[in-house]
Amino acid sequence: MDRADKETRKAASRKKNKKRSLTLSAFTIILILTFVLALVTLVLPKGSGVEHATLSGTLLAPILGFVDAIDICLFILILGAFLKVVTKTKALETGIEVLIKKLKGRELILIAILMFIFSIGGTTYGMLEETVGFYAILSVAMVAAGMDTLVASSVVLLGAGSGVLGSTINPFAVGAAIDALPEGIKVNQAHIIGIGVALWLTTYLISTIFVTAYAKKVIKKKGSTFLSLQEQKDMEETYAPKDDKTREIPKLTGMQKVTLWLFLLTFVVMIIGFIPWGSFGITIFEKGKFFSTITGLPLGEWYFQESTLWFLIMTIVIGVVNGMSEHEFVDTFVDGADDMVGVILVIAIARGASVLMTQTHLDTYIISSAANGLSNLSKGAFAPLNYILHVGLSVLVPSSSGLASLSTPIMGPLAQKLGYSVEVTIMEMVAANGLVNLFTPTCGAIMGGLELAKVQYTTWLKWVAKVIVVIAIVNMVILTLAMMSL
Repeated sequence: MDRADKETRKAASRKKNKKRSLTLSAFTIILILTFVLALVTLVLPKGSGVEHATLSGTLLAPILGFVDAIDICLFILILGAFLKVVTKTKALETGIEVLIKKLKGRELILIAILMFIFSIGGTTYGMLEETVGFYAILSVAMVAAGMDTLVASSVVLLGAGSGVLGSTINPFAVGAAIDALPEGIKVNQAHIIGIGVALWLTTYLISTIFVTAYAKKVIKKKGSTFLSLQEQKDMEETYAPKDDKTREIPKLTGMQKVTLWLFLLTFVVMIIGFIPWGSFGITIFEKGKFFSTITGLPLGEWYFQESTLWFLIMTIVIGVVNGMSEHEFVDTFVDGADDMVGVILVIAIARGASVLMTQTHLDTYIISSAANGLSNLSKGAFAPLNYILHVGLSVLVPSSSGLASLSTPIMGPLAQKLGYSVEVTIMEMVAANGLVNLFTPTCGAIMGGLELAKVQYTTWLKWVAKVIVVIAIVNMVILTLAMMSL
């Protein structure tokens, strides 16, 4: 190699290192946002109702975020142990290899199917934080199929997110918003469901086309991946098949088939447990005593504590069924929990930004000020601007139920006073919150899921930006047309 070639390589290396140094980690991005929020409270006048953030309060916010997110953090800790024990049996790895072989040449169909299934969970009960474990599972499957972990992440996040954005009967979004309306304001559920379906299906269609087109490029040419070299290396080390690809694909043993059925049962029961069946008038699960006996609550009334216990039980069951010794099981369990520490820290720190907002009342100040600005607008202007307002609010308050409790008591009466549709106003909040929960760093489920998939937040943001813009434009068109017609 001559001197000129060496200098060229050194220059390229310096440029690559410089580019990498500009990429901030999820931890840094969230902490910067937290301090920016604190500074905002300091520049607002005392008469605004916003309490000035103190240095100690700002520094404590991530710690208090950990307290606030303790339920999901414990769930993810046990989930990591569960996945590690299942991985130890090689049932999941072998099962995925068998599935990929059967789908040879038709892998893209799997993307559309999985995204639609996730979207159903999103529109019916707001499936988002519960999806964290699927990032790792689908990363294994998608990498084995010749794709990358960006595809896996988007299948989960854009799939479930499209449903949450177009919530129809989701009690944590639509239900919370209706419940937060002042007494005397009535809504037409049929209108809400109709608008929700339109938002849900258009967002699902846009997302599926976008993800499928990208996956097709990656399968055709590995170099077309959007991941950085470091992310590709992390992906290969974590999710790529370790064995020689020329070897014959093994067959599932009887024990591995049993393990896969137990694995599937675990997630199905969790999903059923989270869906608030009683709010839909379905009481069939209230009669069953089995799950109430072991978790304390019937299916349909579960949250993260009950799901954590369920996963712990099933982890033990799978270990026993596969004949693991006590030492082998405990070592595997601890290793799996240890793998999730980084994910848990990201989720906890992300929750800290919301904690600071609530403590300083900055969230209430913003929504009240914005409502005053929207009070003199026409229907055609009110709909898109209210949507944009809630996009901004959702970055600060990613919780759909939290935003509904904050926004609806103010925006609902304002819409009624102006003679505008309260139903569309509610769905503007729901859709905007759903859009932001496709990319906001203050959402622990996003940051934790991407951490599991070995995808940097900045990479995700750059990759998903185009589809976010398209979805937002379509959302505003649908909501504006709905506002004009109702």
